[in-house]
Amino acid sequence: VQLQASGGGLVQAGGSLRLSCAVSGRIFSSHAIGWFRQAPGKEREFVAAIRWNDPRTYYADSVKGRFTISNDSAKNTINLQMNSLKPEDSAVYSCAVGLRGPYGDYAYWGQETLVTVSS
Repeated sequence: VQLQASGGGLVQAGGSLRLSCAVSGRIFSSHAIGWFRQAPGKEREFVAAIRWNDPRTYYADSVKGRFTISNDSAKNTINLQMNSLKPEDSAVYSCAVGLRGPYGDYAYWGQETLVTVSS
């Protein structure tokens, strides 16, 4: 299993970005794909997750109402639409497979993508 994150960049506060996580290899319906982020000097934190063959989604409180995670099954890609971005959203973002669904045991971490939100 391989994951590849892309779509990061520099955006002004209030702007939008869409991150993509391309997934290759065998993913089971019991798995989830999660997005995480890590800002300088801080621990990595959960952002959002979606079950692989199920539309149920999960969000951190800090991004609810602003971020939307979705599954483009035709492209085997998990997208993270980020709207109303804030400077505190600046971080390196990565995606991974939740081997036991959205709540833990994340593995197969993909390459990170940097998001910078200027004030």
